[in-house]
Amino acid sequence: MTPSMTDSAVKAAMDIIASSPATTQEKIEMLIEMAQGFQKKPKTAQDLWNAVSLCQQAYDLCDEDNLLWQARAKVGIAVALKAIPDVGEQLLLEAKERFQEALPILQRTLASTEDSDAQQCPQQLATPVELAEAQMNFGLVLQSLVPFNLAQMTDSIQAYQKALQVFTWQKYPQEYAILHNNIAIAYLSIPLTSEREYLRQGLAVQTFEEALKHIELISHPREYAMLQNNLGNALQYLPSSHPLENVVRAIAAYDEALKVRNPRDTPLEYANTISNKANALWNLPDNPEKPEAGNLKNLLQARTYYQKAWEIFTQHEQIEQAQVVAQVLQEVETEIDNG
Repeated sequence: MTPSMTDSAVKAAMDIIASSPATTQEKIEMLIEMAQGFQKKPKTAQDLWNAVSLCQQAYDLCDEDNLLWQARAKVGIAVALKAIPDVGEQLLLEAKERFQEALPILQRTLASTEDSDAQQCPQQLATPVELAEAQMNFGLVLQSLVPFNLAQMTDSIQAYQKALQVFTWQKYPQEYAILHNNIAIAYLSIPLTSEREYLRQGLAVQTFEEALKHIELISHPREYAMLQNNLGNALQYLPSSHPLENVVRAIAAYDEALKVRNPRDTPLEYANTISNKANALWNLPDNPEKPEAGNLKNLLQARTYYQKAWEIFTQHEQIEQAQVVAQVLQEVETEIDNG
């Protein structure tokens, strides 16, 4: 494989850092800073592998006096490995191992902030935000390993809840919203017997609603729309003695999300939400008080949404999603024709 310009630039930078008169500590910090640059906006998977290499070199430079920087390098490697597109579990397992090695060190150095000796070396202390970010990413890794039966969803939720001790809605609304979203989705993924199915769905709905008490449309539109869309999904499939009421609530949640999501600025998110809303309309009688009268009006509206979603998914080469919508659209067409 011919190395890209990025690879060449990384190697050159690593050589310059290695031969520079900077102190070992400064070299470690420079390498990790470079790695973070690749992680923030990776253009290819190679950018993430470059981040892994830079963090590994930083780790190799650390000695016993650089425990915290060892942990930071391991977190950097773990975050990059987690983000590399891969259908298998091996990279996730490596990321999990790095987090498990790094988190106790971050917690230990964080706990030492009360020591007078530690306060004289503030650069050697982990910050609460740093620890919370690591716990949040650790939760994501665990959640990704659950389908491989290599982690428990409850452990993932526990990691997210630890992060929430720092990421409060007052100070960190974006992280607060994402964590609640992840926790709710985790609840929905916990396998339970059919008799207890309502429990996990109910916990997910409560989690979304709790976050929406603090995440407002004006202040945080993207997070607001994400939570409303996923609340709609949870409500739509919530086992209940009042299913139509939940479908109506789900549609209201989708409408809230559509105050933010539109075909111009957020086409894929918009397509997701209108296809979700179409699913709800398909199951809603035109007059909930007279369900026997049918739902032709709602079916026609659902068809319009499905068609628009299919166009957007196709245009943006989201082939799998386009195929799913096309199949559902065909079923709706058949139902309209038979009606």
